[in-house]
Amino acid sequence: MGLNDSSPGAMRNGRGLSDQWAESVVVRPRTTERHITVHKRLVLGFALSILTLIIVTAVAVVLSVRFEDCGGRDRDGTTGESSSRGPGGSAKLNGSRGERTGERGDDEVVQPWRNSRLPGSVRPRHYDLRLAVYMDNFTFSGEVSIELECINATRFIVLHADRLEVERVTVTAEGGAGGRPSNRPGGGVMRIHRHFPFPANQMYVVALHREMKPMRVYRLNVSFDAAIEDELLGFFRSSYTMQRERRYLAVTQFSPIHARKAFPCFDEPVYKATFSLTLRHDPQYTSLSNMPVESSSLSDEDGWVTNHFARTPRMSTYYLAWAVCNFTYRETQTDSGVTIRLYARPDAILSGAGDYALHITKRLLGFYQDYFKVQYSLPKLDLLAVPKHPYAAMENWGLSVFVEQKILLDAEVSSSSYQMELTMVVVHEICHQWFGDLVTPVWWEDVWLKEGFAHFFEYVGTDFLFPKWNMEKQRFLTDVLHEVMLLDGLSSSHPISQEVEQATDIDRVFDWIAYKKVRSQLHMYSNAARDDLWRKLTQAMRSEGRDIDIGEMMDRWTLQMGYPVVTISKNQSEQLPTYYITVSQEHFLYGEEVRKNNSLQWQVPLTVAAGNASAVCSESLIWINNKTETHRIGQMDDNTWLVGNINQTGYFRVNYDLQNWKLLIQQLHTNPQIISVGNRAGLIDDAFNLARAGYLPQGVPLQLIGYLPEETSFLPWHAASRALYQLDKLLDRTDEYRLFSDYVLKQVASRYHQMGWPTNGPGTEANVLQASYQTEELQRELIMLACSFGNKQCHRQAVAYISDWISSNKNRIPPNIRDIVYCTGVSLMDEDVWEFIWMKFHSSNAVSEKKILLEALTCSDNTFLLNRLLNLSLTSDLVPEQDVIDVIIHVGRNPQGRNLAWRYFREKWDILNARYGEALFMNSKLISGVTEFLNTERELNELKEFILSSGVGAGPALPRALEIVEGNVRWHRLHRRQFYQWLRKPPSATFG
Repeated sequence: MGLNDSSPGAMRNGRGLSDQWAESVVVRPRTTERHITVHKRLVLGFALSILTLIIVTAVAVVLSVRFEDCGGRDRDGTTGESSSRGPGGSAKLNGSRGERTGERGDDEVVQPWRNSRLPGSVRPRHYDLRLAVYMDNFTFSGEVSIELECINATRFIVLHADRLEVERVTVTAEGGAGGRPSNRPGGGVMRIHRHFPFPANQMYVVALHREMKPMRVYRLNVSFDAAIEDELLGFFRSSYTMQRERRYLAVTQFSPIHARKAFPCFDEPVYKATFSLTLRHDPQYTSLSNMPVESSSLSDEDGWVTNHFARTPRMSTYYLAWAVCNFTYRETQTDSGVTIRLYARPDAILSGAGDYALHITKRLLGFYQDYFKVQYSLPKLDLLAVPKHPYAAMENWGLSVFVEQKILLDAEVSSSSYQMELTMVVVHEICHQWFGDLVTPVWWEDVWLKEGFAHFFEYVGTDFLFPKWNMEKQRFLTDVLHEVMLLDGLSSSHPISQEVEQATDIDRVFDWIAYKKVRSQLHMYSNAARDDLWRKLTQAMRSEGRDIDIGEMMDRWTLQMGYPVVTISKNQSEQLPTYYITVSQEHFLYGEEVRKNNSLQWQVPLTVAAGNASAVCSESLIWINNKTETHRIGQMDDNTWLVGNINQTGYFRVNYDLQNWKLLIQQLHTNPQIISVGNRAGLIDDAFNLARAGYLPQGVPLQLIGYLPEETSFLPWHAASRALYQLDKLLDRTDEYRLFSDYVLKQVASRYHQMGWPTNGPGTEANVLQASYQTEELQRELIMLACSFGNKQCHRQAVAYISDWISSNKNRIPPNIRDIVYCTGVSLMDEDVWEFIWMKFHSSNAVSEKKILLEALTCSDNTFLLNRLLNLSLTSDLVPEQDVIDVIIHVGRNPQGRNLAWRYFREKWDILNARYGEALFMNSKLISGVTEFLNTERELNELKEFILSSGVGAGPALPRALEIVEGNVRWHRLHRRQFYQWLRKPPSATFG
């Protein structure tokens, strides 16, 4: 969608209502009764006059009410009017100057607040926001003064407000566009006809008596009150316990459309402005915002502190942020003089849990400044660790907010996986200080411009910090490419860029398609749309002598959903040796019935290499533009195999004729090192997903992973484990499950015993940072597979660790495998172990340790304990609010708890949706996490019934969940029999 609604030059709403009100009313002087001569005709005439006056008055009242209804009610008749009214509210409407223009005669022209987007007739230049925060009763009061520039003549100021009690509104005319006082007539106070909320679009409307003029500056002043909500959006509160005392803090989360919950504003990303913030609060608290405190004062009357923060650069409303808390901090400073502070609970700061994030943030600011050749724009950067938050983190400019689990690290108990995840969250958010804060999307349909780039730099930045992790070249394949292609292969997927109209639709663009697909596939202090990016890239290509229209090519990838599967086969019509291959493309979809009549095509950059038992030839690049093409690549014979999409650098899957698959499998079984690590991982992922979607026989991926006992690299093992866990979800309740688990253990056993278990001693931060990450992660992967699929020795080792911990009260379990050991121990041991883990969960202060202890409790085979945990998580404060979703999901992952979690989710849906419904990732995570394990006809019917009865069928998460469950059921119906038939065959069997 373009910018026609909000671009400054667009006359979306014509001239506005421009009502003229009658200003002259004839009033006759009163006379006494004795001066009146009574006459029948005069009496009759007088009576008729009175009747006429009554009728006219009634009509005027009706018209007035009708006008009130137009402004104060939505289309369903819901009242949306405030009790306050400006002067002149009783005047009459003169209909001679309506604002209906041309063919546009609908309500949106006369009433711009009925449009889902702001009209664009005025735009903000600066906000002066003053707030008083009352932490004793969790309320705040505020005054905002907004400097406005009029773009198109209008009588209406339409902006956003949600859940605010507006007390007073004034508008003044300030002067010309430069902000200088004006000597032209009409300056000063503007008469307000009325002002009212329009809740249907979360808007507030100020209707003036006369029009504002283009190129003039006005000032809107609004005073308001609101609650500091006990939810996770807007200006919300949180708490933590320290020394048995409950302490509170309040913090903002405005992205994407929740600044309007905290103050009246133009809450769309294109409306950038500067902000001056003043916070007044009890002196026991500290206040933070995007900018440093410019001045501070104490009141003589009540002793409260007032902090005035420096004026921000131009930015969108959703990046404004503030917090009121009693945290402490550690700080450092970059070589260029930027002060970095990490604020957290005093005990977390004292323990040094924030030091790691502070250290890498300092390094990252220098790295990004050198990489982008643009200095960090603010004088400081604060990192705030809060106990609960709807997302992992939020990149507010100068005040980035993180949930504690994504920024606090205790090296004594945190695993390398936890450290890696924390590192990438910090890298992502610091990148946003350039992509997002400095360069912002025009509208939410292009949210991928900021999220995709930030996700890309998770791997670039992490490689800079820890080159040995090899994140960009290897881990990206399994953690990003393979994960997002699972979602993007569904018919319920969507293009990277998607139109967004209603405020309720905005959250749906914040998903892994926007975050991760772009990574698989810029203007300062401004907004950017995708065409800006394509134009710059095309210019760069042409400067290198390549006449390629990047926009034409990329529109196929960003404006179409999904991705292609490219099938490569040798040209059988030629006599050997041959030099030709046939390549075809089609839209990859898991649902076989939805693949019919699909006409989508892409411009595909296909890399292809040919090889044999001893060598691989150099790769060729082929551009595929049509459904089917023939290309010459080099000499081949009967023993030559082909591999496409080298190291999975392209966003598509590759299939081959069955003979080529046989040659590739033979090569992997005899000498896998001939094929690169990235290609081995890619072949595993493609084979399993092609088989699941029905493009390949079920035996192809199973025979392919038969080479894994010889695999020494982490990446192919990680790709295989992801695919095997997907199958495990489908099969873990089937009668023949043992055939599958035994086959997996057969592949795992030799490498698991060779790698062994990590040492017992706790690691230091230096050890964690310098360890061979790939080796540690391979060892962890093998232990997880062995314990998950029932290796007896793995089970004995886990039980021994737990028993030693209980008897000695010393935890000697290596941090990198604690989650595996805890879960295995709880699943195999008795109720006393569950109670022990529950006690440790409450006594631990390390956030990473608390997380894995809580998840371990969901591994029990005891349904009574699982039910108890589910009920405690939602109905008490024993489980942190943001962890409730994880509890429900992990109970659902347990085959013994699947029915419990699914039933609990449906029974408690109203409570869960009320608590998390507006928090996009949390609600989507809950729905997908609970439903992805469902795979029977009964469960599919229950899901359909739930969608119909709950009235939430239009949401994006539920249709996707329905398609996944339908796919699970379809796989059982079409492929399970073939799958188990292959497993019953001897090892020498083929996959035909």
